[in-house]
Amino acid sequence: MSHPTVKRLWALDSPTFTLDNAILMVGATGTATVPMPAYLIEHSKGLVLFDTGLVPAAADDPEAVYGPLAQFLGLQFSPEQRLDNQLQALGYKVSDVTHVVASHTHFDHSGGLYLFPEAKFYVGTGDLRYAMWPDPAGAAFFRREDIELTRSYNWTQIPTDHDLFGDGSLVILHTPGHTPGELSLLVRLPSRNFILTGDTVHLRQALEEEIPMPYDANTELSIRSIQRLKLLRESADATVWISHDPDDWAELEHAPKCYE
Repeated sequence: MSHPTVKRLWALDSPTFTLDNAILMVGATGTATVPMPAYLIEHSKGLVLFDTGLVPAAADDPEAVYGPLAQFLGLQFSPEQRLDNQLQALGYKVSDVTHVVASHTHFDHSGGLYLFPEAKFYVGTGDLRYAMWPDPAGAAFFRREDIELTRSYNWTQIPTDHDLFGDGSLVILHTPGHTPGELSLLVRLPSRNFILTGDTVHLRQALEEEIPMPYDANTELSIRSIQRLKLLRESADATVWISHDPDDWAELEHAPKCYE
């Protein structure tokens, strides 16, 4: 059965962290330089952004925004990689974005939320509250300022899967565990299908071997959600694009190139 499709998908160029793999997956060793991309999707009914990366001002002064965390995580972030600058480079204004899907509310995904006051926002049920009062073990991954700036925005909480435009081309997937409301996104294009994982899983090995992250809010739910991604990969004939995996980032195309 054929489905309607979106028009194009861009993976926006990404700042990077260089960190211990053990942060990303239980039992991992060594270090990795990982991307923190946002994804722009053009649909006939709107321009959709999946995640918003880091605070744009951190490109100029990372310590002023993130303090010692910027150096600890080896942040590399150029002005050209600012979300607003990348949209402009593709010929868009920030006001052209009509829908923003937040995979979750960790600071490396929430930094540009404030840029889109007129957009419709989607987040998994429970994530906004958890961002403001997280469990201590994961509290360092949240930046409350990013959420506070959007308190008056048009947020919709997603308790289950949600077909964004009702045509099957963009399906928000409920994949909790990393955070209470973690979301992934199924994107159907004319040429191929993708599942954008957010932080449902962090590395290819973690996907194949169903291994969680040490700082997940709920380990059991995390593993179930990883298993769900694998099942959907088969049923939707989709490529799983793991947002933080450096091998996925190296092999797949980035803006200004797009998938159509």
